[in-house]
Amino acid sequence: MLVLGLDPGLAITGYGLVEGDGEHLRLVAYGVFRTPAKMAKPARLCQLYQQLGQALAQYQPDVAAVEKLFFSTNARTAMMVGEARGVLLLALAEAGLEIAEYTPLQIKQAITGYGQADKQQVQQMVRILLHLDFIPQPDDAADALAVSICHHHTAQMGSLLQQA
Repeated sequence: MLVLGLDPGLAITGYGLVEGDGEHLRLVAYGVFRTPAKMAKPARLCQLYQQLGQALAQYQPDVAAVEKLFFSTNARTAMMVGEARGVLLLALAEAGLEIAEYTPLQIKQAITGYGQADKQQVQQMVRILLHLDFIPQPDDAADALAVSICHHHTAQMGSLLQQA
């Protein structure tokens, strides 16, 4: 199963593609979609939609996993992330992909076994779980890989529970 993980943001959206069966994972690709701050917001959202569309066409994932919006003390930032998330979800739905959504707590729990893990702990576990010699950069891409791995682990657990 090839899972596309997304860490939404208007300025930078991280993406990460991980293939595997939940137990054996392989990094396929990762990176970020960027939109210029000086561009009008509707144009930035359109650009984000187009960049995701290109990645979907190139990699053809089986499923997508998206980080859920967590409460932010900055309402303006939360609104922008929410708008970017909406555009990403629309593009994924139009592509006919199954979409799973995970909170930051669920992602940390799935990756490190501890829901209050810090960013460095999550990034180190991404490196270890994908058998890499380096932590993927930038942080948004590493976070997106964590979302993808979270879905692999969650899907594997669901499959094991169905078999039992």
